[in-house]
Amino acid sequence: MIKVLVADDHAVVRKGLRQILAETADILVGGEASSLPEVRQKVHEGRWDVVVLDISMPGGSGIELVSELRKLGPTPRFLVLTMHPEDQYAVRAIRAGAAGFLTKESAPEKLIEAVRKIAAGGRYVSADLAEVLASVVAGESTGAPHERLSDREFEVLKLLASGKTVSQVATDLGLSVKTVSTHRTRLLKKMNMTTNAELTHYAVKNRIVE
Repeated sequence: MIKVLVADDHAVVRKGLRQILAETADILVGGEASSLPEVRQKVHEGRWDVVVLDISMPGGSGIELVSELRKLGPTPRFLVLTMHPEDQYAVRAIRAGAAGFLTKESAPEKLIEAVRKIAAGGRYVSADLAEVLASVVAGESTGAPHERLSDREFEVLKLLASGKTVSQVATDLGLSVKTVSTHRTRLLKKMNMTTNAELTHYAVKNRIVE
């Protein structure tokens, strides 16, 4: 039996995932989490085969949490299931240690297939993502400017580009204003920009924010 932890901050989504996975005889949803601290706690307290994780949840960055937990020793395998487009987050998630990546637009049978494959020790990505990952590994892809950013810098970029102030970003991410300002300075330098307006224009053009 594959024991799954479903982590999403929307109760309706968690219920839907439960219903999809409950239709199988070999998968058991043994618990739910609605925030990243709750995911961390339940991973430490229980034994899970797969964690189906939305990376945009209260309490920080889901990608950073995957990286953090993977460094602590034997952990569940993570399937990132998110509303964010594959081209924005997939490579970051896989680099952090996720075993698979799916968008929430995927068909239910894809979710079941992904959970089974990951639980068996495999990886689950789309054909397009597999090609991108192969190019990255081969050193053939230089990547867009925002791909040079750390995961935290990328989170700061998204929030600043959406119109939030440094203070608001600090509150959202649970960081100090000074730390966010440092991230802002570094990401501007990496992207060869000087203002938030430039960041916003870039983010909209590249579908990082609406």
